Amino acid sequence: MDGEQNPGDLNLLGEFLRARRELVSPGTVGIPVHGTRRVAGLRREEVAMLAGISAEYYLRLEQGRDRNPSGQVLRSVARVLQLDDEATAHLLGLVRADDLPRRPRRTRAESLPAGIAALVPQLPFPAFVEGRYLDVLTANPLATALSPRLVAGRNRMRDVFLDPAEQALFPDWEAASAVLIAGFRRSVGADADDARVVELVGELSIASPAFRRLWSRHDVRERQGGTLTFEHPVVGALSVHREKLQVTGTDGLVLVLYHPATVEAGEKLALLGSLQATIVVRKTAGRPHA
Repeated sequence: MDGEQNPGDLNLLGEFLRARRELVSPGTVGIPVHGTRRVAGLRREEVAMLAGISAEYYLRLEQGRDRNPSGQVLRSVARVLQLDDEATAHLLGLVRADDLPRRPRRTRAESLPAGIAALVPQLPFPAFVEGRYLDVLTANPLATALSPRLVAGRNRMRDVFLDPAEQALFPDWEAASAVLIAGFRRSVGADADDARVVELVGELSIASPAFRRLWSRHDVRERQGGTLTFEHPVVGALSVHREKLQVTGTDGLVLVLYHPATVEAGEKLALLGSLQATIVVRKTAGRPHA
């Protein structure tokens, strides 16, 4: 049965199309709304009409019964669903992934390059390395001063969605968490059956209604920099530029840097660094000598 979906297979393409279809308001694509609509967003037949394909064929796409749609068809659908370049690339990637035999995927081991491990403690700004699952692999003391959760072994997804102290650092937590989850989806790509992805998504879907809602949107965004403001319990509002730099020669490792956006922010970071150094000295002095 060419192109048919086997029972139990993941329907990555269909899940993505349904989620994005439900986010498009009919009015934004020129469809008048009369009375109450039974579905959120666009109907399947409306997407098909606007994309120039048959309703039956679009239904096959959402049901996972056509694994080899053309790029032209997918780009037409992407236009109707108002996908940006990143989301369109993700859509095309899902088709390629769905065309491959699906086997349970083992979690990829992540190792930190020795050069990066040596570099991070020497950086003058808060810095840490996160893996493709958003695990913290290493962090310098200034990063830990910014957030005590920024230490090796923690996971950014768990902390941002489950730890109230971490959430309090973000005045606009809703926007910050949406960016984080879109970056996570972009990072794991089509590996929805990776054991670690299944574990994280399952745990957070149960524990956090906010995660469950944002995950269902299927937003996709490259892990990238920007400017944000933390509300730090010691120094107050702290505006920083965030840089996310791919670590070459690795599979998805990213070096994250926070550097001051203002002179005042630089002074506050310097104060945090001084306080953190004092804490380290006190801990070292309190250790028993060999």
